[in-house]
Amino acid sequence: MVQDTSKIKERIISIFKKRGPSLPIHIARETQLSILFASAFLSELLAEKKIKTSNMRVGSSPLYFISGQELMLEKFSEFLKSKEKDAFLLLKEKKFLKDSEQEPAIRVALRAIKDFAIPFKKNEEIYWRYLNVSETELKEFIGEKKEIKETIKKEKPKVIYKEKEKKPLKSKNSKQSKRFLEKIKEFLSKSSIEISSIESVGKNELILKVKEKGEESLLVAYNKKRITEKEIIKASKKAFELKLKYSLIFPGKLPKKTSDLIDSLQNLIKIGKVE
Repeated sequence: MVQDTSKIKERIISIFKKRGPSLPIHIARETQLSILFASAFLSELLAEKKIKTSNMRVGSSPLYFISGQELMLEKFSEFLKSKEKDAFLLLKEKKFLKDSEQEPAIRVALRAIKDFAIPFKKNEEIYWRYLNVSETELKEFIGEKKEIKETIKKEKPKVIYKEKEKKPLKSKNSKQSKRFLEKIKEFLSKSSIEISSIESVGKNELILKVKEKGEESLLVAYNKKRITEKEIIKASKKAFELKLKYSLIFPGKLPKKTSDLIDSLQNLIKIGKVE
């Protein structure tokens, strides 16, 4: 019986080598075992550290795979949730992302796609690198950061700026508002995002209509280290009025309570009242 068990485990490992990351049902079919027994063998192999499991789920089950097949999980990215898929595609394209420069929903999603997003720190700032970025690329990226910062200081990029209607700055702190606006313009320029129009400018709040890849949306920027549900709801209402999707950016991080709320709403289908 011990010998038979050992042979079954060897057979399962050979299946992974042949087909890559798999679900329990795939292993059950290949070995002609029941799902229950196949899952039991997978649990044993996992405990023996001969196989690994993915963080993402396909249905209710993780994917099982052997070491070295991590990048093969890419073909299952279609099973990621909406925002997680956006974060996956963005990180895969850019290779590196600075956490504080991402919109809140993307920051939450990056923390959820642990199979593809690997965090690291540079100057106490959190960055993310894509799964297939090599150690050499990582060292080059970290080594070039100072040069990149110096280049930005010397040479300010031009913003693709089409203002439909220029509104006067009514804020008493107009100098500070202008500095905030210029900072956001520079940030958007780096991301190749076009400003369509300025909706409003305040000391700590900026509302813009922007275009990215031909799609118009609302961008709300806050000049504060922390934002709460109040600011998110305000931005949402403004976007609803204009019938646009919206993004939020700010130079800080969300309180854990707010991050947890956003995360919990991703799978929400409906909230109803029991009569």
